[in-house]
Amino acid sequence: MLAQRTLKSLTRAVGLGVHGGQRVELTLRPAPADTGIVFRRVDLPTPVQIKVDAFAVTDTRLATTLTAKDDPGGPAVKTVEHFLSACSGLGIDNLFVDITAEEMPILDGSAASFVFLLQNAGIELQDAPKRFLRVKKAVEIREGEGASLKWARLEPFEGYKLTFEIEFHHPAVNQTGQRVVFDMGSGHYKREIARARTFGFTKDVEMMRSRGLGLGGSMDNAIVVDDYKVLNDGGLRYDDEFVKHKILDAIGDMYVIGHPLIAAYTGYKSGHALNNKLVRAVLADPGAYDIVTFDDASRAPAGLADLAPAW
Repeated sequence: MLAQRTLKSLTRAVGLGVHGGQRVELTLRPAPADTGIVFRRVDLPTPVQIKVDAFAVTDTRLATTLTAKDDPGGPAVKTVEHFLSACSGLGIDNLFVDITAEEMPILDGSAASFVFLLQNAGIELQDAPKRFLRVKKAVEIREGEGASLKWARLEPFEGYKLTFEIEFHHPAVNQTGQRVVFDMGSGHYKREIARARTFGFTKDVEMMRSRGLGLGGSMDNAIVVDDYKVLNDGGLRYDDEFVKHKILDAIGDMYVIGHPLIAAYTGYKSGHALNNKLVRAVLADPGAYDIVTFDDASRAPAGLADLAPAW
């Protein structure tokens, strides 16, 4: 049987929220089979649980925010996409995430620190079948026209593959690769995707901070770009780090669907909002997907049955 996965032990981290700048403590705990990934706001007088779900996404401006599905105006957990990307990349199905503020810590601006935390705790197989959402027909969301066109699509594929293309028309970005195809079945998520950092432009910093955003951002947790070049002393981690971070985000945004995917995702200039519209559109069409398990792990798509090796 291809089994569900959780952690062997708990693990902790401390950091800052990239937008609010608030100190936050994070504790990751094992969870029983069929729990899913559940955030717990333990800083509140009565702790609030927020389960990861496509319909729990309530804000997608610059990051993905979740609230409890039955209380959309209630307590939230913000900037979850990098953490969910790490969970998807390692095949984690069930997890309790205790958090002492409303925003996940940004750590180094990528998913690599979360991957390290998860693997440091150890990954454990559970006595329950892993449930995949298999896309059976293409679903696409398109917005805008001409230069403002952007779109995202999920379609049938025997495995899990992601393609993303960006188009920033910026000297620093134009010098890098702006299209990436990544096959999750390759087993190279940690090496090829997880280290890609979020990025921002100096011209946007003043505007963001006037709106109370980006208060925890720095060159320690983001690629910072002026009108011409990358300002970080170490430069880029990948030649195509900008578009690889968009793939990283998309992996996290797709994981709010509640199951690992058997599908091909393609995004063109997409972002958190369009990605969430896409997963909701798939779930709204019962003919677009089914839920599958594998009694014989060898019959699962290549790569998806393998436990991530130790860090």
